[in-house]
Amino acid sequence: MARIRQLIDDGVLMPGSRIPERQLCAQLGISRTPLREAFRTLATAGLIEVQPRRGATVKRLQPDEIDHMFEALEALEGVAGELACERISDEELSAIEVLHGKMMSCYHRRRQRRFFEINQEIHERIVKAAANPVLSRVYEGLSGQIRRIRYLGKSTDRQWAIAAEEHEAIMQALKARNRRRLGATLRAHLKNKRQRVKSLLGT
Repeated sequence: MARIRQLIDDGVLMPGSRIPERQLCAQLGISRTPLREAFRTLATAGLIEVQPRRGATVKRLQPDEIDHMFEALEALEGVAGELACERISDEELSAIEVLHGKMMSCYHRRRQRRFFEINQEIHERIVKAAANPVLSRVYEGLSGQIRRIRYLGKSTDRQWAIAAEEHEAIMQALKARNRRRLGATLRAHLKNKRQRVKSLLGT
């Protein structure tokens, strides 16, 4: 199941595409029975749809689903940022600063795909720094569904510039350990990210 989920997250299996059972069985070295068990688990997680006689397809996200997921992500990341300002260690902060530097290097070198990969890792590190395992589990369940969307298409130069500017503001607030400012900045960042995702989907 983890391998199939990775293929979805990495954009190898795109939303709306049919999942080739025989090819996956050969690739993973398994029979159809464990594969279909994995399909059931992934369907419960909202990543795929399984229909009788039509097989499994990667689920397309609808506009209202995107809105609902991002509303939850905005709340979770806002709280995570506030907690991280109180709980983040110097080592964790230094590691995030290094990632931010690499991400901005990707921006200046116009490596958009890698930029958004590191972007996602920074968000995950901030959530981890909140040191709240319940929050982390809920966040992971939601962010896993959003992660695969980053491969649908390229952001416009303006959208990309805004994302870079917002991450600069996120880092400033985190380094200052200003919980109110970081919480508000993360929520605003996620609102803009929601619009970028919806524009990539043409909704």
